[in-house]
Amino acid sequence: MRFQDRKDAGEQLAHKLDEYRGLDVVVFALPRGGVVVGYEIAQYLGAPLDLIIVRKVGHPQNPDYAICAVADDGHVLCNEREINSIDRHWLEHRLNNEKTEAMRWRQLYLNNRQHPAVEDKIVVLVDDGISTGLTFLLAVEELKHYQPKVIIAAVPIASEEVSDAIRSEADELVVLNIPFDYEGQIGAYYDEFYSVTDDEVVRLMQRAPQK
Repeated sequence: MRFQDRKDAGEQLAHKLDEYRGLDVVVFALPRGGVVVGYEIAQYLGAPLDLIIVRKVGHPQNPDYAICAVADDGHVLCNEREINSIDRHWLEHRLNNEKTEAMRWRQLYLNNRQHPAVEDKIVVLVDDGISTGLTFLLAVEELKHYQPKVIIAAVPIASEEVSDAIRSEADELVVLNIPFDYEGQIGAYYDEFYSVTDDEVVRLMQRAPQK
C-alpha cells in the first residue's frame, strides 16, 4: 500500500478509527510530519489535537537511523546496543541539542500551553510512520504519565519488527501497511513526502479542534 501524501494517509487512517468517532478522545501527534496525519484524524473524530514532542538523535554515520530519542522534558530512550560504540561526549552533546530544539518546538507550536487532561480518556498517538520506533516508544512512555484509559498507536506504515514492539507498549496498534520487506525509509511509501515546516505545524495547530 502506498499513500499520495500525509493528508491522504491521515484520511485513510481516520476511517480505520471510526469506532472512536464522537467518543471522549484526544489525538496526540509527533511533530512535524505526524501533525499533518494527526490533523486529519482529529478532524474526522471530532477530537482535540495536541502534541507529544520528541526528537531523535541519529547515528553519526547515518543521521536518519535513530539511536536515541529525547523528549522536551528531558526523558531519554536509547538503543543500548547501538550507543555502546558511540563517543559519550558526542552523544551527550547531541542529546542536549535535541532537547533544546524540542523545547523550542513546544514554545513555537503550543506557546508552552499545558496538555489537556487525558486521565481515563482514549488517546490516539499518531505519526506519519515508524522506522526504528525509538521516538514513538518514548512518546508512548510520555503519555503513560498522564494516565489515559487507553493508548491507541495509529500510523500509516511500520515495519513488522517495530509493530511488535509498539504492540507491547500501547494498548492497540492501528497500522495500514506492514510491509513484508520494509525498505528502511518511511518516505519510500509516499508519492509525495516533503519536509513539513514549522509554519505548517503552527497553522494546523491553530486550525485544529481544541477543548
